[in-house]
Order: sequence, then structure tokens, then C-alpha cells
Amino acid sequence: MAETPELATPIVAPTSAGAPAEPGVARHVGKVSAATFLSRVLGLLRDQVFAALFGAGTAADAFNMAFRVPNLVRDLFAEGAMSASFVPTFTEWRQKHGDDAAWALGRQLMSTLLAVLLALCALGWLLSPTIVGLMAGGFAAVPGKLDLTVLLTRIMLPFLPAMALSAAAMGMLNARGVFFLPAFAPALLNVGMIVFGLAAIPLCRAHGWPVITGMATGVVLGGALQFATQLPALARLGFRFRLEWPTWHPGVRRVALLMLPATVGLAATQLNVFVSQAIAASFREGSVSWLQYAFRLMQLPIGLFGVAVATVSLPAMSRAAVSGDAPRLRATLSESVRLVFLLTVPSALFLAVFARPIIALLFQHGAFRAADTSATGDALLMYCIGLPAFAAVGIFTRAYYALGDTRTPVRSTFVAVGTNLALNLLFVGPLARLGLEHRGLALATSATAILNLTQLALRLRGRLGGVDGGRMFRSLTRIALASAIPAALLAWGLFAWGDVSRLAVPARAGVVAVGGVAGLGILVVTLRLLRVEELEMFGELVRSVRNRFQGGPRAS
Repeated sequence: MAETPELATPIVAPTSAGAPAEPGVARHVGKVSAATFLSRVLGLLRDQVFAALFGAGTAADAFNMAFRVPNLVRDLFAEGAMSASFVPTFTEWRQKHGDDAAWALGRQLMSTLLAVLLALCALGWLLSPTIVGLMAGGFAAVPGKLDLTVLLTRIMLPFLPAMALSAAAMGMLNARGVFFLPAFAPALLNVGMIVFGLAAIPLCRAHGWPVITGMATGVVLGGALQFATQLPALARLGFRFRLEWPTWHPGVRRVALLMLPATVGLAATQLNVFVSQAIAASFREGSVSWLQYAFRLMQLPIGLFGVAVATVSLPAMSRAAVSGDAPRLRATLSESVRLVFLLTVPSALFLAVFARPIIALLFQHGAFRAADTSATGDALLMYCIGLPAFAAVGIFTRAYYALGDTRTPVRSTFVAVGTNLALNLLFVGPLARLGLEHRGLALATSATAILNLTQLALRLRGRLGGVDGGRMFRSLTRIALASAIPAALLAWGLFAWGDVSRLAVPARAGVVAVGGVAGLGILVVTLRLLRVEELEMFGELVRSVRNRFQGGPRAS
């Protein structure tokens, strides 16, 4: 096979502000958010089933810890380094060499990923006891808990190649302007866990296997469905999926080179996660699961809005970078970050105020008790402090990837990881007398996100000659003020109502629904009174969602 010229790293020179953003960011975000909403609803249903069956006890802790390895790969491939490295590379390869060459790059990437990850799965099977021992040594205090975690880890290993292939398909679809289907595909992971997991329970019981292994099997089958459902859309665009012998394609080499620093950074992040999980495993029974349930709720607005905006902004910023159009890249970045603030700041305040009612409504059934609701709510409150920063970090990181720079985000990651580790050790050491326990770990995570956002913004400002920071800060201030008013009113009403977790399920649902509708209504009024200009982008997003569900235009 003839060697194709390597891709050049995009370089964007600093220019003046004022260029319009690439049109349609909010419109596409609406489509991604609509698909993600459907997926996250199924995710909440999955968590409800899981909480009712397993609560926050031994089986739940073991599953959540074992699922850390698949989540690592999902972070790396689906929403992390591989996806962010592949989309700019695929975009530039297509512009320079045409569609056929771009599809060939996609096939080679898939084949290479499959070969590498199958080898890693075999290695992971052998090393599972060691890995789990490092991640959750505290589980050894409960008979059988460590062995169960090892078993679940081994069952879920085939999820890794399925997720990598799915991420490659998602990257190609996003680069071609197709956003709805790739955002909806993760719903099939939840479908797999619910349908296949529940169907496997009688089989597990008949053979004397732990019931929780059925849910682990559902993870693998759901991952395979997530990949398979994207292939028809790719075929309509001209892609023909087939496995080939990996040839170390020059485009694959570029993706690998871009991924390498980001992978090192993710490894540092996961080291931090391992330490946090090891500390949580030494706390009270259920601490790992409380953090997991709280983090998943915090991830709901991040997935609906933060990841959606980041997904749409990456191809747009990549095209601007390839064209050397700095004003458009900077304008797209500014629009994306301000839209994220508009969507996540109110979400964070609402989740913080309604943490316990929401958790009681969703999870307080069966084995999940009122004490679990209280502990999970405390963790969620701490996570909400950093929620907008979590979402904005994804936008800034993708701006660096669009510029072909994966090293700067890694340097920021190392600083943030060091800070998080230090805070974690403080909360179990000198500050242990505060009694924060798992809440301290969540607070440290939020503080780290804010620090990481600050680093990325300051460094990118020097790279681009400005990032429209003044406008971003003014928007953040107005949005925070507008959001604080309905949050304060809702908090007062909730205090007057009393302990919602003691109510029947329909009453809990009513309180959450009324609070959400009232809060949204008051928020819109306060945003208008404070003349928050990003409200117009929100209107475009709403129209996009309405069109998607009413059968409107379906360009993507």
C-alpha cells in the first residue's frame, strides 16, 4: 500500500475577536441533547432497577468497582482521547484525500483497535486479581467481595473492544455532520443491561451463579448493540465495514500520536480515581455505591448538555483549525462555553436543592433505604459545586484537540490530579475530624474540575490571543445570579414542605415535577430581566428538540 503524506498539525494564528461562530451549534446541540435525553432516561431506569435489586451493599459495590475498567475505556474512546483525536484527523484526511481515503482510514482504525484491545482483554483476564486488589483492597474485609469483583471484571472485559469500535463509528458519523444517532446509540447499553440482565437472572439462580453476573453480561451485549446500530447509517454515507489486517496506516499513526499524551493524562486521572475508590472502600459499607449513584446523577446534565455541546463543537472547531480561521474557532469556542454555562449552572443549583427528593424518587425502593438516600444526596451536593466546570472542561479540551495539541490538556491534568490526590489525603488525614468521609472525596473532585478549567482557559488564551473570556465571565455571572433566585425560592419551599423522602412515590414525583416546572418558569423570567443574551441560543436548542420529536428536518 502506498504511503500517504502525514497530516500536518493545524496551526491557527491569533487574530481579532468578533467573527461569527460556525452556524448551527445550538441547533445541533438540541439534536444531540434530545438523543442523549432518551439514553439517560433509560440509564436512570437501569439504575432504578439496579438499586431496587442490589441497593448499596456488597453486590452493588463489587459491580460498580468492576465497571471502572470498562468506564476507563469509555472515557478514553467514546468521550475522550480517541474520539477527540480521530474527528480532526478524519476531517482533514477527507478534505485532502477524498471520501474513499477517509473510509479506508476508518476501517484501518477499527481493525487496529480490535487487534490491540483483544490482546489487552487477554492480559486483563490474567491480571484481574492484581488490578482489583489495587483498586479495592478494602473489599477484602468482607468475605467474598473481592472475588466477586474479580469475576465481574472478567465478564465485562469484552465490552472494551465493542466500545472502541462504537467510538470509531461515532467519530466518523460526527465528522460527516450526523449527531443524533451516535448520541442515541449508548441507550442500547442501558437496554442491554435491563433486558438481557434481567433475563439472565433466572439462569444465574438455576446454576448457582451470583445474580449480579447477569447484569455484567448485559453490559457486554449492550456494548455490541451500541456498535451495530451505527453501521447502517455509515453504510448510507458510503462506508463499508470489514475487518482488515492492520497496516499501521499513516492516519492511524496520527491518531495514535495525538492520543498518546491524552492517554497518559487519562492514566493519571484513573490513578486518582483508583486512589479515591480505595479510600472510599475503606469507609462505611455502601460508600463506593453512594458516590457512584451521585456521580451518575451529576453526569446527567453533563451528558445532556456538556458532552452534547462538546460533540458538536469539535467538528466545527476542527474545520476552522484546518482552514486557519482563528476568529471562527474562537467564536465557536465562546458560543459553546456560554451555552454550556446557561444549561449547567441552573441544572447544578436545581440538583443541589432537590438532591434528596430526586434520589428518593429514583432509587429509594427495595434494598435502597432512606439512609442511602441521605448519604447519596450529600455526595451529589458536593459534586454539583463543580458541575459547570466539568462540562466546560470538555469544550476547552476539544479546542486544543482541534488545534492538534494534546499535550497541554495533559499538563493541566497532571496538576489537577496532584491537587485532587492531595485533597483526598487531607480529608482522610488532617481533615478527617471534619467527618466528611465520602463527601470529602466528591468535594475534592469538584475543586479539581474548577482548577482544571482555569488552567485550560488561561493557556488557550495565550495560544489564540484571547478566548473572549470577558464575555464568558459576564455571561457566567448573569446566569449564576438569575439561577440563584429560583434556587433560593425552591429551597425555601422545600424546607417548608419537610422531608420528602417519607412521602409515597406519587407524592415524591409531584414535588419534583412541580419544583422543576416552577423553577424553569422563574428562571426564564429572571434570565430575561437580566438580559442574558444566551437565552436566544436556548430558544434555538428548544426548537431543534421540538423538530426532532415532531418529525421536523432530520439532516443529522
